[in-house]
Amino acid sequence: MTVMWILQTFLKDICRIVNGLLKTALGPPSGSTTTLSPVQDITFRHESVKCLVNIIKSMGAWMDQQRLGDSYLPKTNENDTPSEKTENQLTLNGEEGSASDYDVYPEGNSDAATLEQRRAFKLELQKGISLFNRKPSKGIEFLIGTKKIGASPADVASFLKNNTTGLNETMIGDYLGEREDFSLKVMHAYVDSFNFKGMDFGEAIRFFLRGFKLPGEAQKIDRIMEKFAERYCKCSPNSFTSADTAYVLAYSVIMLNTDAHNSMVKDKMTKADFIRNNRGIDDGKDLPEEYLGAIYDHIVKNEIKMKADSSVPQNKQENSFNKLLGLDGILNLVTGRQTEEKALGANGLLIKDIQEQFKAKSGKSESVYHSVTDVAILRFMVEVCWGPMLAAFSVTLDQSDDRLATSQCLHGFRYAIHVTALMGMQTQRDAFVTSMAKFTYLHNAADMRQKNVDAVKAIITIAIEDGNHLQEAWEHILTCLSRIEHLQLLGEGAPTDATFFSGSNNEMDEKSPKPIGFASLMKKGTIQNPAVMAVVRGGSYDSTSVGINTSGLVSPEQINHFISNLNLLDQIGNFELNHVFAHSQSLNSEAIVAFVKSLCKVSMSELQSPTDPRVFSLTKIVEIAHYNMNRIRLVWSRIWNVLSDFFVSVGLSENLSVAIFVMDSLRQLAMKFLEREELANYNFQNEFLRPFVIVMQKSSSTEIRELIVRCISQMVLSRVKNVKSGWKSVFMVFTTAAADERKNIVLLAFETMEKIVREYFPYITETEALTFTDCVRCLLTFTNSRFNSDVSLNAIAFLRFCAFKLAEGGLVYNKDSEVDGSLSPSTKDGASSVENFTDKDDHTSFWVPLLTGLSKLTSDPRSTIRKGSLEVLFNILKDHGHLFSHLFWTAVFNSVIFPIFNSASDKKDIELKNEHSSLVSMSPRPEANMWDSETSTVAAECLIDLFVNFFDVVRSQLPNVISILTGLIRSTVQGPATAGVAALLRLSSEVGSRLSDDEWRAIFLALKEAATSSVPSFMKVLRTMDDINVPGLSESFSDIDMSSDQGYSNEDIEDDNLQTASYVVSRVKSHVAMQLLILQVAADLYKIHLVNLSVANMAVLTDVFSLVASHAHQLNSETILQKKLEKVCSILELTAPPIVHFENESFKNYLNFLQNALVDNLSLSKDMNIEATLVAVCENILQIYLKCTELQSSEQKPVLHWILPLGTAKKEELATRTFLAVSALQALSGLERASFRRHVSQLFPLLVGLVTSEHTSGEVQRALSNIFQSCIGPVIME
Repeated sequence: MTVMWILQTFLKDICRIVNGLLKTALGPPSGSTTTLSPVQDITFRHESVKCLVNIIKSMGAWMDQQRLGDSYLPKTNENDTPSEKTENQLTLNGEEGSASDYDVYPEGNSDAATLEQRRAFKLELQKGISLFNRKPSKGIEFLIGTKKIGASPADVASFLKNNTTGLNETMIGDYLGEREDFSLKVMHAYVDSFNFKGMDFGEAIRFFLRGFKLPGEAQKIDRIMEKFAERYCKCSPNSFTSADTAYVLAYSVIMLNTDAHNSMVKDKMTKADFIRNNRGIDDGKDLPEEYLGAIYDHIVKNEIKMKADSSVPQNKQENSFNKLLGLDGILNLVTGRQTEEKALGANGLLIKDIQEQFKAKSGKSESVYHSVTDVAILRFMVEVCWGPMLAAFSVTLDQSDDRLATSQCLHGFRYAIHVTALMGMQTQRDAFVTSMAKFTYLHNAADMRQKNVDAVKAIITIAIEDGNHLQEAWEHILTCLSRIEHLQLLGEGAPTDATFFSGSNNEMDEKSPKPIGFASLMKKGTIQNPAVMAVVRGGSYDSTSVGINTSGLVSPEQINHFISNLNLLDQIGNFELNHVFAHSQSLNSEAIVAFVKSLCKVSMSELQSPTDPRVFSLTKIVEIAHYNMNRIRLVWSRIWNVLSDFFVSVGLSENLSVAIFVMDSLRQLAMKFLEREELANYNFQNEFLRPFVIVMQKSSSTEIRELIVRCISQMVLSRVKNVKSGWKSVFMVFTTAAADERKNIVLLAFETMEKIVREYFPYITETEALTFTDCVRCLLTFTNSRFNSDVSLNAIAFLRFCAFKLAEGGLVYNKDSEVDGSLSPSTKDGASSVENFTDKDDHTSFWVPLLTGLSKLTSDPRSTIRKGSLEVLFNILKDHGHLFSHLFWTAVFNSVIFPIFNSASDKKDIELKNEHSSLVSMSPRPEANMWDSETSTVAAECLIDLFVNFFDVVRSQLPNVISILTGLIRSTVQGPATAGVAALLRLSSEVGSRLSDDEWRAIFLALKEAATSSVPSFMKVLRTMDDINVPGLSESFSDIDMSSDQGYSNEDIEDDNLQTASYVVSRVKSHVAMQLLILQVAADLYKIHLVNLSVANMAVLTDVFSLVASHAHQLNSETILQKKLEKVCSILELTAPPIVHFENESFKNYLNFLQNALVDNLSLSKDMNIEATLVAVCENILQIYLKCTELQSSEQKPVLHWILPLGTAKKEELATRTFLAVSALQALSGLERASFRRHVSQLFPLLVGLVTSEHTSGEVQRALSNIFQSCIGPVIME
C-alpha cells in the first residue's frame, strides 16, 4: 500500500477499506462463529491494526514531505460557500441518496480549497434534499435561500426533473400537486418542459410519470393530469378533438395500471371493460377500439413505474450524511449494531464483502482520480477515516496486553495526533489526545500496567514533537504531567501541598494526618492518609480529586498492588517532566499562548481541590513565565493577559494560604520583569502590575491587602528606575490602601508614598506625565484618612510640594496664549478636568485634580484639615497664579473657589428651608457641619488676598466674590458674618479706587439683596410663635407691669414649644445682628466711595437704610410677640432679643447717613431731595417716641385733666429711645431756616406733643427748647 495509492483512492473506497479493517481489528462479534484459529484470529486482528497505523503514518509522512518541499497552504473554512462558477458546474447524479462524487470533482482542477468548497456545497445540498423529503415546501425554500437552485419556477422544475437522485418521488408528486401559487407554477413549468411530439399517448404518459409518483389525493392528481393533457394536446394537436379527451383517457390509463398490477385487486379489468369505460370521451364520439386496445395491451404487459435506478430507500437517505463522512461504521460499532450474518463466519463474510465491493467498483470508470501536492487534501481523507482508526486503536489498547499490539496502537495515536494537529482538525485531535490521556490510567494508578506507562511516555513525546499544534489539547497533557508528579510525591512519602497550605491554621494541623511514607504504610496494613487513600481507590478521568466521594479503608492487598504499580513510574524521571516545560521556549507564538492557557486551567483545578489543593502547576507557571519573558513584546503581552486573569482569580480565592502563595509568586515574577528596561510611551509595566490593583480593590482579606502593599513597596523602592508606566498601577494600589479600613495598611502605604514623593518624584513623570495626576489623586485619598490627622496634614503638604514641582518642571500655562478652557466634572472620579486646550497647553490639565481635590477637602468635618487645605489651596493659587491665563482663572473660580463657599452656604440654606417645618430639630449645627469662625475668617481673607493680588486678571469675577461675601454676612452664625464684613471692607479699601461706578453699584445691590432676602424666611419663623400659648399674658396691657413681675416655670409650657421658642429667640438675635452689620457695612462703604458716589448708587444705599429701618419698625410693632419672647426668655433664663435696640440703631444709622449726605454733597442731596427724606425720618422717629409716652387701654378711656404716671416698662423703653428723639430734634434744628419753614406745619404738632409728654431724661426738654428758640421763634417773629 503506497502513499500515492492512498491519495488516488476514491474517498468512499478509503472509507470502506478503513471500516473493513476496523471490523477485522475488533474481531468477530459475540455469538458468531469463525473458521480461524485463535492464533490466526489474533494475528489477523493485529495485522489490521498495523495496516491502519501504516495508513495514518503514510499520511503523516507524505504531509511532512510536502510541507518541507512546498509552502503549507492555510486550511480553508468548511463553511465557505462555493463560487458561482462552481454552482453552475455542479450537477447531481450520484448513488445511494447522495450527490455524485464524480460530478463534485470535475476534471482539470485539484486545488484543495476548491474541493473543500465543493464538499461543503454538496453537504448543504444534501441537507436541502433531506429537508425536501420531509417537507417539500421547506426544502425548496431552503435550497433557494442557500442559492443551490434558482428562485424561478422553471429553475425549481428543472431541479425536480433532472435531479431525482436523493429526492423522494412521492414528495415530488405531492409538491407538484399543491395548489399554492408558487407550487402550481412549478408544476406547470415541470410539465411544459416535456416534449411529447411524435409520442403515442401511452408512451407519453409513461415517460411523464417516470420521474415521480402521483399523490394519493384526487384533487392533486386532477391538477397534474389536467396540465398533462393540455401539454400533450399542444405537442400533438391532431391526436384528440380536445384536451378533455386526453384528460379522461389519462385517468383511465392510471386506473388500468393500478388495476392490472396491484395484487390486492382480484377482479381484473378486461379489454372490453376498458373500451366500454372510454366510450364517448372524444367530444361525444368514441376513440377507435384498435387504439384503445393497443393502449390496454401495452399497459397490462408493461407496468408504468419510476426509473429503476432512482428509488432511494428512506433509511439510506437518513444515513447519507454518515456515509458521506465515513462515520456509519463507527456509529454501528458504538451502538452495538452488526450486519446480519448467516452460517458463514464473520471474518469470511467480511472478506467476501470487501472482495465484492472491489469487484463492483473495478468495472466502473465514472470516478476521476487526481494526483495532488496540496497537503490540505488530507483533510478529506482524515475526516472519513479518523473515527474507525480511533475505535480500532482504543479497543485494541484497552483489551490487549500484547506489547507489540499496544505499541502499534500508541504509534497510531501518535501519528493520528500529528496529522490532525498539523491539519488544524480540532475535534479529531482532541479526541485522540483525550483517549490517549485516559489510557495512561494516572487517574486510577492502582490498575496501572506497563502499557499505561508506555502511554505516558508517548504523551510526553507528543508534547515535545507536536507542541506547536496541540492548542486546547495541551490541557489533557498537562493534567497527565500533574498527576505523574502527584504520584511520584506520594511514592516518596513527601508531605502533600494541602499540609503546607494548612500550616498556618491550627485546627487544620490537628485534623490533618502527618505525612507517612509507604514503608510505614505497609507495616500498618491499612492507610489513614486521605490523599493517599483517594489515589489508591482511584476515580474517573475527569474528576478533580480522585476518590473523594468514596468512603472506607483500603486493604493491604490494594496498597501492595498500588505500590508495585507506582514503581513502574520510575521509568519516567523528573528530567522528562521538566523537559516539557523547559521546551516551552521553543513553542511558536500561538502555541505558547495556548500552552499557558491550559496550564492555568490545570493549576486552577489543582488549587480548587477541596481535599488536596496542590501548587505543582502554579510553580510551573512561574517557571514558564520566567523562561518566556524574553519573547517579543507582542507575544509576551498575550501571555501575560492570560496569566493576569489567572493571578487575579486565584488571588481572590477564599483559601487564604493559596491566595498568599499566588500573590508571592506574582511578586517574584514582577521583580524579574521590572529588571527589564521599558521605553517611553509603552504600557507593559503597568499591565504587569495590574493584577495587584484588581486584587487589592476586590479582596476582602486584610492579609492579602497588606501583602500587596508590602510587595508593591518592595518592588518600587528596589526597582524605582524601571517602574516607568507601572506608576499608574502603583498609585492605584496606594489609593485603594489609603481608603482601607485597617490603620496599619493605611500607614504602611503612606510611608512608601512619602518616600516616593520626597526622594523619587522625578521618576514619576519620566515616561508619562499623566502619572502626576494619579499621584495627586492618591495623596487626596490619604487626606481623607480617618485614622491619623498627621497623615492627612502631611498629604496636604505633599500636594503643595506637587504643585511646586509642577510649576518648576515647565508644565506651566502660557500667559500670552488666549485659548478657551473650562473646568468640568470628570466622569471617572468626580474630579474636574480641563477641556478644549491646545496641545501646547495640555499641561494645564495637571492643575485640575490638585486644585479641585483641595477644594473639596475644605468641607472636611475636621477643623484642622479644613483650615490646612484652605491655606494650601490659596497659597498654591497665589504662588503660581501668574502662570494662568484669564480664561483658566475663570475656570478656577467657577470650579475650585466658588464651590468652597457654596458648600458652606448650602448647609445654611438647607437649614433655612427646613426650619419652618421642623423647628424643633433645628438646634445649632455642630462644628462638623458648619464652618467655624476661624475657618470662615481664613477663607474670606484668602479669597480677598487672592482677588486683590490678581485683580487685573480676575476682575470679571467681582460680582461672584461680592455674592460670596454678602452670603457670609447673611450667615446666622456670628463668625462668618464678621469675617464677611471684614473681607468686604478690605476689598473696598484695597481696590475701591479702581472700581467703576457699575462695579460699585453691584456691591451696593448685593448689600440690598442681603438685607431683604432673609426677611421672608425670618418672618415665617416668627409666625410659629402665634401657635404657642404663653400663660400670664393679658389681652389688656393696662396691667402689663404686674404681669411682667409674675414668675413662671418651664412646666407651664410644653417642652416642644419651649424648644421652638428658644430657637426663635436665637434666630431673632442673629437676624438683628446681621441687619445691623449690613447697615455698618453700608455706612463704611459710603465713606470709602464718598467722592465718586453717583445718584444711582446713592439711591441704592438709601434704600438699604430705609428697608432695614422699616423692617425694624415692623418687628417692634409686634407687641404680643415681644411679650411672648420676654416670658420665654424669663423662663429659660435667656437675655431677651434686642428688638427695640434694633429699631433705634437702624433709625440712628439711617438718620446719620442722611445727615452726612446732606452735608458732604449738596448737589447730590439736592438732586435726590435728601432734605425731605431727612425730615420724614425725623418725623417718624418723633412719632415713635410720642407713642411710647401714651397710655393705651382697651377697657378705660383717658381721664380728662389727669396725667397718669408711666409704668416701669414704659419708662425703660422711653429711656432707650431718648437718644434717638434727641438726635432727630438736633437734626431738625440743624436745617436751614428756609428749609425748616417749609416743613414747620407738619412738625409743629409733634413738637407740641413733646411739650406735653412725660420724659425720663432732661435731654429731650433741652433739645426741644433749643429747637423752639432757634427755629420756631424766628419763624414766629417773621
